[in-house]
Amino acid sequence: MKRIGIFAKRHHKDAVRLAEEVVAWLVERKIEVFVDEPLAEAMAEASGYPGQAIPPLVDMVIVLGGDCTLLSVARLVGDLRTPILGVNLGSLGFLTEITRPELFPILEQVVNGDFIVSERMRLLAVIRRRGKDVARYRVLNDVVINKGALARIIDMEAWIDDDYLTTFKADGLIVSTPTGSTGYNLAAGGPIIYPGNHCHVISPICPHTLTNRPIVVSDEATIRIEVKSEDQDVVFTADWNPDIPADMIAQIEAKQAEIATGDFVVFKGPLTDQSGTERVADGVAMTDGEIIGMDWHVAGVTTPLPS
Repeated sequence: MKRIGIFAKRHHKDAVRLAEEVVAWLVERKIEVFVDEPLAEAMAEASGYPGQAIPPLVDMVIVLGGDCTLLSVARLVGDLRTPILGVNLGSLGFLTEITRPELFPILEQVVNGDFIVSERMRLLAVIRRRGKDVARYRVLNDVVINKGALARIIDMEAWIDDDYLTTFKADGLIVSTPTGSTGYNLAAGGPIIYPGNHCHVISPICPHTLTNRPIVVSDEATIRIEVKSEDQDVVFTADWNPDIPADMIAQIEAKQAEIATGDFVVFKGPLTDQSGTERVADGVAMTDGEIIGMDWHVAGVTTPLPS
C-alpha cells in the first residue's frame, strides 16, 4: 500500500481526532495520504482532495464512521475496484465492522499486504417513464419504492425476467443485495443473505395481504417493478440520496447508535392505536413478544391491517 484515502464525518469530533491519528500513523510509514476536502478542513490540514477524485488515485480507502458514511463513499468508488476499509465509531455497523481498538493492528496487516478483499455485488437500478430511461443508479445496499406521506397503499406489479411474479399491495417494496439484506430489508421482515451468495431479495413493506412475502431471486435475473397506482405520491430511493445533507446523515447515525445501545426505545409508551385507544402506557417499553404479537396499528398509520 503506497497511497491511502481517508473519509470521515467532519461533524463527528471523535472521527476527526481518529483521522488525525491515522494520518500521522500512515505518514510515519511513508504512505501518501489523500484526505477528503471537508474532513481536511475540520482537521486544519493544509490541503484536501475532492471526494470523487480520491478513489482513482489510491490503493485503498479508509472510512471512519457508520454504514451511512460508507455507503456515500461506495457511491464515489463506483465501478472502480478500490478496496474500502470501514471503521465503526460507536453506532451499529454491519458494513463498518472494524472497531476502534482493532484499527491500528489491522492497518499494520493491511499495509504489509496481509489481507483478503471481500467482494460485494451491486444493483443496477433504472427508472423508466413512458418507455424512456430517466435515471440510472449503481447501489450497494438496496433500492426502495415507498409511498408518500399522504398516499395509500401502492399496487406494484413484479416481473422476473419476462415472467409475471405477483402484484404487491403494500406501503412499498425493497429490492436488496446480500450486503443490504441486514438493513431495511431485515426490518421489513426479509431474510439475512450471506454476502457471498449471488442473489437479490424482494421484500414488501407492510403488505396488505398475507400472501405477499419476501422472495429471493438470482442475481442474473432482471427484476421489473411497475407501479400501477398512477395517482399516488410514490418515492424512489437508491441507497443514501447524495442530496441528503451531511448533518442529517449524522443525526440519523446518532439515532441508530441510541437504538443499538438501548438509550432510545422505538416501541415505548405512550402509544395509541388508530381508534385513539391507549395501548402502551407512558414510559412503558413493549416486550419482544408484545411487538411480535401486535394486531393493531399505531395512531397516524392509515394502512389497514392485513386480512
